[in-house]
Amino acid sequence: MELFVLLLIALFVIVYRNYRGQNVYRFIVDQVGLVYDKFAPYSFKLVREKTKELGQEYTARQYLTQVLMFSAFAGIVSYLYFYNIVISIIYIVIVDATIPYLAFLRCKRVYSEFIFEQIQIYTTNTIMEFATTQSFVKSLEGVAASGVLEEPVLGDVQHMIELAYENGSIDESLEYFNNIYHYYIVKNMHQLFLQITKEGAQDSGESLENMQLDIDMLVEGVYRDRMERATFHKSFLKYGMMLYLMVMLVQYLLGNETYLKILDLWYMKILLHGILIFNSYFLLKGEKYYNENVGAE
Repeated sequence: MELFVLLLIALFVIVYRNYRGQNVYRFIVDQVGLVYDKFAPYSFKLVREKTKELGQEYTARQYLTQVLMFSAFAGIVSYLYFYNIVISIIYIVIVDATIPYLAFLRCKRVYSEFIFEQIQIYTTNTIMEFATTQSFVKSLEGVAASGVLEEPVLGDVQHMIELAYENGSIDESLEYFNNIYHYYIVKNMHQLFLQITKEGAQDSGESLENMQLDIDMLVEGVYRDRMERATFHKSFLKYGMMLYLMVMLVQYLLGNETYLKILDLWYMKILLHGILIFNSYFLLKGEKYYNENVGAE
């Protein structure tokens, strides 16, 4: 253990001496960022870039604070379980390694919320435009030119327009958009427009009004679900943290000396590791549920 600490000190001294003319903290953050950008999956880069555009991405200081909080919690909890510094360091490394995954989940949630809002704007405005133009392609052109859509939805709408003119029909355009955005309001609206276009319905006003009501109901349900998820998330995290600290109750009931004797039993160590791993998996599953796609099928 002493050797490990000395190696960390030596590494810090080397970095400080080589970059003493620079901000060492900034150097470390930049290097981590370079490695992260190089090895992060494309999907992560995409949602993270959009999260930055929306102003909801964590700053380097916020990520550092998260690392320190996770490290402190993992170190304290694992030490209370095993009273072994080496094991605590291993758990700290493992816990810190989950931070990119948690960041990915959070960025996906922000991105999916943004996409859902864009889909809401797309469907609502397309229906309004269609009520005036009675042409699906003209409706798409009006929505695209209105400035209410952002990338990537705007680019996909423009591609739909191009496909419609190339093929002389809207079938491929609708299929293209449906395959990208798996929202039932999109499929239902497109099916309605396809039916009106193919069958030449004379009075589509009532059908469009009903579709608009469906969209409003879905939006209301999604925002209600978002608030319920946020409330559940807070309670879930509190419950998860309490599960980790149950070992303190066990030590209080058994006594510290008795607990240390139990730790000498190899199967008890395996059991305690299993408890920590299961609790961690439980928390990660909860985080994944909280950050699931918004409004998608």
